[in-house]
Amino acid sequence: MTPPQDPRLPDGPAAPAPRERIAGIDAARALAVFGMLTVHLGIGSLGLAGLAGDEAAEAFHGLTRGRSSALFAFLAGVSLALMTGRNRPLPGLALQRPVARILVRAVVLALLGMFLDLLGAPVAVILAYYAGFFVLALPLLTLGPVALGCTAAAIALIGPQASFLLRSAMDDQGFRENSIGGVTDLLLTGYYPAFTFMAFVVAGMAVGRMDLNATRVRLGMLGTGAALALLGYGGSWLLLFPLGGVDRLATDLAASTWGTSALNASELAPMREWVVGELDNMHGQVPTDSPLWLLIASPHSGTSYEAVGAIGTSLMVLVACLYAAERARVLVYPLSAAGSMALTVYAGHIVVMAIGGMSFQDTAPFRWEAFVVAALVLCTLWKLTLGRGPLERALGWLADRGAALVPDRGARPVRQA
Repeated sequence: MTPPQDPRLPDGPAAPAPRERIAGIDAARALAVFGMLTVHLGIGSLGLAGLAGDEAAEAFHGLTRGRSSALFAFLAGVSLALMTGRNRPLPGLALQRPVARILVRAVVLALLGMFLDLLGAPVAVILAYYAGFFVLALPLLTLGPVALGCTAAAIALIGPQASFLLRSAMDDQGFRENSIGGVTDLLLTGYYPAFTFMAFVVAGMAVGRMDLNATRVRLGMLGTGAALALLGYGGSWLLLFPLGGVDRLATDLAASTWGTSALNASELAPMREWVVGELDNMHGQVPTDSPLWLLIASPHSGTSYEAVGAIGTSLMVLVACLYAAERARVLVYPLSAAGSMALTVYAGHIVVMAIGGMSFQDTAPFRWEAFVVAALVLCTLWKLTLGRGPLERALGWLADRGAALVPDRGARPVRQA
């Protein structure tokens, strides 16, 4: 007896048709890239925020730092889910061609990331990490939203602590000449370590497995995002300041540095001031000289508090962009156009920075605004006249050629959002 065919396979009655891109996701992706530009170009590049004063510029820079790269990884997870069945995960055989596409994309992104790294711009290029995240996510492609959400929570809660223990045993010094130097950087010691960043990717996959058009789902995402942001950032602040975590950390570091913790308040003040300054000076993970560092939620600290908070802000940004793209389609179109070719914008700005010898240390007011306006205008014109972005078109062509080598046993290709 022949078993019934899976309805998600090509000859089944409910095979999915190719779908258009989701403008709100593209808009969120553009915000993620523009946020990373803020960090790469530096506080001195902010003209409008700078006019409001140094504190405003620093606040805007701080708002985007860390959260933008987390949003970028989160949206990568959303795209993975959309490429592999959306809210109905494709079964084993149907996944073969999508997996081939993902693997080709991973290889190309890794090579492009290494090329951009060689240009010498002072930027921690995320693309090679991005490629690694794609590969690490492959075993999870058949899971539904609940299982993916639980997996993301487990990574966020366990990963940073496991990373701390492993790096302590490795005596990691935290110095890196390039954006990524190998598998150890990808997993533990790099600027975007998988032990933390996979929480963003898998959380995005869970979201991509839900019906993003449903009001109930969106409101749930919004409420969950607000709760997670409050828990992550608010919980860390409560532990560090009202409950004395910073003072305890300063005492621990004084004991390890000077051999004594018997210091009065005035003697301990310089160490406390140094600790507060270091909270915003993380580069992928916390130091291993005290476990109390794990209480912080600073950008790129790689702690559970940062992961929880950044997932929360990513959820809220995505919901806001989904609604904005539906209710103000014309106004949001340039943002969605830029997001639809985020790879081109990301790689292009690094090339421009390298050619121009630009740095985040430069004082060049309105440089960030110039980059953003140029991206919005050029991407809008390109999309209206030529459609898919140049790097996106090349990447898609290569992915299709790779998928064509796999026997056609799966579902029809679903266009990536």
